[in-house]
Amino acid sequence: MEALGGTTIFLLVCISCLLFATWRSRSQKGKEPPGPTAFPLVGNLLQINPWNLPESLKELSEKYGPVFTVYLGPQKVVVLYGYDVVKEALIDQGDDFSGRGTLPLIKKLFQGTGIVTSNGETWKQLRRFALTTLRDFGMGKKGIEERIQEEAHFLVERLKNTHERPLNPGNFLVHAVSNIICSIVFGDRFDYEDEKFLALIDWIEENNNLQTSIQTQEKGNDDSKFTIETLSRTTLDLFLAGTGTTSITLRFAILILHKYPEIVEKMQKEIDSVIGRDRSPRMSDRSQMPFTDAVIHEVQRYIDFLPLNVPHAVIKDTKFRDYFIPKDTLIFPMLSSVLHDRKEFPNPEKFDPGHFLNANGTFKKSDYFLPFSTGKRVCAGEGLARMEIFIFLTSILQNFTLKPVMDHRDIDISPIITSLASMPRPYKVSFVPR
Repeated sequence: MEALGGTTIFLLVCISCLLFATWRSRSQKGKEPPGPTAFPLVGNLLQINPWNLPESLKELSEKYGPVFTVYLGPQKVVVLYGYDVVKEALIDQGDDFSGRGTLPLIKKLFQGTGIVTSNGETWKQLRRFALTTLRDFGMGKKGIEERIQEEAHFLVERLKNTHERPLNPGNFLVHAVSNIICSIVFGDRFDYEDEKFLALIDWIEENNNLQTSIQTQEKGNDDSKFTIETLSRTTLDLFLAGTGTTSITLRFAILILHKYPEIVEKMQKEIDSVIGRDRSPRMSDRSQMPFTDAVIHEVQRYIDFLPLNVPHAVIKDTKFRDYFIPKDTLIFPMLSSVLHDRKEFPNPEKFDPGHFLNANGTFKKSDYFLPFSTGKRVCAGEGLARMEIFIFLTSILQNFTLKPVMDHRDIDISPIITSLASMPRPYKVSFVPR
């Protein structure tokens, strides 16, 4: 019994010493961000709504402030809520917060080997390579604008062939946007009925199996980041990011606009005045079209497509404001908290192009407009997406009036919140030639 008692005392002393050492180490490094008490295994999942995380995190920010900790099951997440802390982290301390955090769904989709979810030197080299290659293929140059104009023409002709039949334009928009990436990567577009093209769209999530032969200076380099796996994964990332986000934004735009015929009418007057009916829209027109520009910005602000942002991570033990954040901690720099900031955008839950217009009708820029995020991990395809959204949408409104299948006042434009993204509600609309 004495031996047993001595062993118990010894174990208690060891545990106490370990706990004291851990506490002392953390206290020396600094306190971590506050948050609700987490339970074993489930974390804070019993205290939040996992199906509407943006709203739950908004409520927690009101109690714990702009920097707080929440546990999604065993996964610890530090949430940054509000423009000031998001900017401070992603811009002022951009290197510290440049890691890509992973959630199970993101890991399953992107596998951690492409440009979206890779980290460290792999990410730096893949991003540099992707941007350089895309520029060589025409992104950011006049040539890519002409490709988008050409694709917009095919899209308009396809819509004309619907003969005003009510339809969900989702597939049409996905095909048109995908063809831009195809024209960049493969050098040519696909016919909308091409079986290979349709298979590519259907199998886009399985595109990781696409293999290609690689011959560069990297042959025989065991440390190379340019493997068949990473390059094919990066190609898939470009398709997923370059097709999904832009086409969904356009679907949202048409859903919103056919609820507000007065906004469409004002946009069409501006389109007719600046562009006319006989030539394709071009990016140089945008500066002369403040109302249309404001509407497009408001669509992206309102839909809040990635409310949590794509998760970040700190790449080292980091001091942020008065807090200590351990290396590899998952970070949610909440875009929703910036795009729906009430001081910058009065009535943020309301769709209002006036958020981006001055009193005299000129376009008003906002530092809070961050749908593509900001900092080291800003969306690599932001310029391409902006060009596609403007040219496709103005081309559609240049040629069609949007006719709803119900009273426009009954159309629900509120986004459907999923685990990671905001999605448009299903709808049908007729495209009536002007």
